[in-house]
Amino acid sequence: MPRTNNEPSEFDYPLLISLAVLVGFGLVMVYSASYALSYLEWNNTTHFFARQLLWTALGIVALVIGVNIDYRVWRDWAIPIMGITLLALIVVLLFGSDEFGARRQFLNGSIQPSEVAKISIIIYVAAWLTSKGKRLQNASYGLAPFAILLGLLIGLIVAQPAISTSIVIAVTAVAMFFIAGADLLQMGIISLLGGITFGAVIFFSSHARYRVEVFVESLSNPLQTQNLQVKQAITALVEGGVFGQGLAESITKRVNSLPAVHSDSIFAIVGEELGLIGTLLILALFFFFAYRGIRIALRAPDQFGSLLAFGITTWLVFQAFINIAVITATFPFTGLPLPFFSYGGSSTVANLAAVGILLNVSRGGRGYKFNAYPSFWRRNRRTRVPDSDSRSSVGQRQPSYARTANRPRRKSR
Repeated sequence: MPRTNNEPSEFDYPLLISLAVLVGFGLVMVYSASYALSYLEWNNTTHFFARQLLWTALGIVALVIGVNIDYRVWRDWAIPIMGITLLALIVVLLFGSDEFGARRQFLNGSIQPSEVAKISIIIYVAAWLTSKGKRLQNASYGLAPFAILLGLLIGLIVAQPAISTSIVIAVTAVAMFFIAGADLLQMGIISLLGGITFGAVIFFSSHARYRVEVFVESLSNPLQTQNLQVKQAITALVEGGVFGQGLAESITKRVNSLPAVHSDSIFAIVGEELGLIGTLLILALFFFFAYRGIRIALRAPDQFGSLLAFGITTWLVFQAFINIAVITATFPFTGLPLPFFSYGGSSTVANLAAVGILLNVSRGGRGYKFNAYPSFWRRNRRTRVPDSDSRSSVGQRQPSYARTANRPRRKSR
């Protein structure tokens, strides 16, 4: 597979450095948070840490692959990727393993299609929005099919149920819709429909309704809430104070009073062991990650790259702040992992693979290129994408498919 450009490749090193700090920090905290539970359940203090190292190594491989593949390739493969994702979401509903009243995983939680679906949906939505061009503001071409498409995807994920994941996906997709050129009226309609839909889900789901009721009750005093995880998380943050109890000195994890201590609740352990300083460091890292990601989106060579970078950044940062908001009792309890920190195979690999694609956008798409056959998004429709592949930086050679798209057609006799 030939490279699309032979010029020296450069990518966003500050983003890569911040990612390395997040991943390294996360590995340290996974071990610190899990060694007591690991010894209790497996008679081995490094069981969870070793597995997380393995998943991180696989994630780094996925990141390297993502960095070295021209991001425009994913536009060609958006439909087959989305088809596989839909099939996986259906199969997991039928044959997935049950855990805590939900059916969203295979192999005892090692594989969760909803985690992979996040990046798949971002790729598909970015390709779909790019293909619409200026017609996006036409309701019949933009709002209506977008609402139907998003409703189908969200419905499969809510059915697991994974309401928190569906919220992240919905917010990310709607944000991409707005950035792509949707007007305020369309945004108002889609927001109203989304609010009504999630309101209905909460009303008819006793599980979701209970979580909202507990959240409202906990606003006055989170230390007295009925939700054990939130109550113990707040207690851990209070015990940590400004400077913390010291790395690996958390008491909460030893008495096993905080559920999901090494996964969804790991931010509380950071607060207990490293104090307010440690939690502010995590916030600063994610703010910096958001800044670099949006900067990449603004400087992307084309509309698809811009939407792709914006979607990936929105997903990872929004999910991080939802996790932190849950632990600090400022958002109803959910089971979302903290990106790059929480223990988990599917989430770790998916997160790092997504950052690999983001880094490739930052380097202008230099890398290996191979087309889907047939070219689902561009066959007989190239001129319908007004901004696609038109903004190349000075001195850079346009890819072959961009030159083909701009080639004048012969007049039929």
